[in-house]
Parts: sequence; structure tokens; C-alpha cells
Amino acid sequence: MKIAFAGTGGINKVHARAAQSLGLELVAAVNHRPESMAEFGKEFGISRQYETVEAMLKDGGVDALVVSTPNYLHALQTIAALKAGVHVMVEKPMAMNAHEAEQMCAAADKSGALLMVAHCWRFHPEVQWLRSQAAQLGQIIRTKAYSVHVNWGPSGWFAQKQYAGGGAMADMGVHALDTTRFLLGDPQPVSVYAKIGTHYKDSDVDDTGVILVNWDNGVTSYIETGWWQPHSDSPEAGAQLYGLKGFGQVFPTHLEIPNEENKIDVIESPLASQESHYSQNMYTDQLKYFVECIGKNQTPVPGGLEGWINMKVVDAAYESSQTGMVVEIK
Repeated sequence: MKIAFAGTGGINKVHARAAQSLGLELVAAVNHRPESMAEFGKEFGISRQYETVEAMLKDGGVDALVVSTPNYLHALQTIAALKAGVHVMVEKPMAMNAHEAEQMCAAADKSGALLMVAHCWRFHPEVQWLRSQAAQLGQIIRTKAYSVHVNWGPSGWFAQKQYAGGGAMADMGVHALDTTRFLLGDPQPVSVYAKIGTHYKDSDVDDTGVILVNWDNGVTSYIETGWWQPHSDSPEAGAQLYGLKGFGQVFPTHLEIPNEENKIDVIESPLASQESHYSQNMYTDQLKYFVECIGKNQTPVPGGLEGWINMKVVDAAYESSQTGMVVEIK
């Protein structure tokens, strides 16, 4: 399989290492900054280098594209590739807003090329373990999740609304949101209430957020997100499930099940000591799954639909914070 990369920053280096370990053929790179692209090309042995995705597609010879550019380019580059019959894995958030996400899904449906959104925490073994054990908790009533940068935050395009669309909610909150949805079996959002603001830096994007999501399975989810926060109760994408029969969480990953003696049985994840929080393996497993879906012509999950639903929640959170009202999602 011949794979190309739009964007040559840190996250696409992670994806490129994953591609190398899977034995894929790394054939092309796209970036408007020649110096960054030259460094990327040298590190990964990529001689075909382009300023635009369109120029790369014109030359052909690409089966799949990983899009890891600033958010404002996601829809444009993804749709161009899909129209050319090239499969796409696009970084989160998949777009600037839900409208763009819908257009990306429509392009995939029309072309037949596959669209996957890189919601990486679905591929972390501890998150997968908790999902596999969630039935022991009984009916889930509520959840908590966290995606917070403590005492730091990104700069550059991440902190500019015209390029990113949003701040910490779009950048970090979507991790906690998607991890929550995955653990709950991908329910549909019904309504969102949020309080989002900019408090720690002088910026036109948010650095603080608290979000409440009601799902169609009756669960209510609480999500904290932010940059530059003085504290977080959990590492990135940490999530907690509160069920009628017990409690479960990731990072640290375990279950707490009350027993007949009114004591708590703690069931530790067998993976907790084997897997670092941020792992190259997580990204390699993600790309491996994408490649397998292409081979089977099987719609990926998380695909465009999952990413689009997440963008609906992100949009609703910003709207709710602006209006002070609960926003219903249709």
C-alpha cells in the first residue's frame, strides 16, 4: 500500500513511524513549508514532496492519505483525496464544524473511498479493556472524562480561531468526548450544556471548558477540558463509568465492584503495567486497523459518521456556552 502524508509536524511523524512498522510504502508528503517537508522527507525517505494535496493527487500513485494539517485544511484536503478515490485517515477534530464534517462524509459515500477519523484513544488497550468489562458495572448512569493540559498549552495555529475553529474544546475536549462515546457503545447525543471560556491566556480561542452531554441511552456525561490548567484529576482521555453494580475507569485502569460482604472488590487491568499512557503502539494499531478496513472494503469505526457526531457535540457546546442555554442535537 502506498501512503502519503498531508502535514509534516509531530503527529504525522508518529503516523509515519506507524506506517514504517507496518511495512507500508511511504511515497509522498505535503506541506506549504519546504523546510519542514524536507526534514520529514529525509527522516522517512520520501522524495515526492508537494505544496498542495491537489498537486500530489495529480501525479497519482497514492492509495491512502493521512491528513494531519491545521483544522481549517482538513475538509478541503480530505474531500479532494476522496474524490480522487484515495482513502483518508484525518486527524481529530475532523473539521472546523459539523457542516464541514457532513460534507466530508458525503464525499466518502459518493466516491466509495474510505474515511476514518483518528480518534486514537479507541485503540489504547486499557480503554479497550474497560469497554470489554463494562457489562460488570450494570446499567451506566453517568460518566466523567478529562482532557486537560496542566501548566501548558499549544501555540501557533492551535491558538488561532481562523485556523483551528476552536481552542481546548476542539483540540482536547474531543478526546474525552470520543473516549466516553466509545466506552458507552457510541450512543447518540440528545442535548448539550456547556460553560466555555478564555481565562489563562490572551487568545481568541477557549482554554477552559465544562460540558454536560445527555445521550439517547439515558446516560449523562460530564467532561472537563482545558489548556494551561493548574490541575487535572486525570491524564488525557481519562474516563470514569458509574454503574448500578460498580465503578470503572481508565488511567489508572480498574473496576470497583461491591461484594456480598459490603466490601469493594478491585479488579485491576492486566494491561496497566504494560502500556504507557502515550504509546506508539496505540497509533500503530490505529493505522493497522485503517489498512485492514481498506483491504476488506469495510467502513472504519471511528469513521466519518463518528467524527461528524462528535463535531455536532463540539458545535453544540460552543453554542450553549454563548447562549447560556441547553442545546438540543437533532
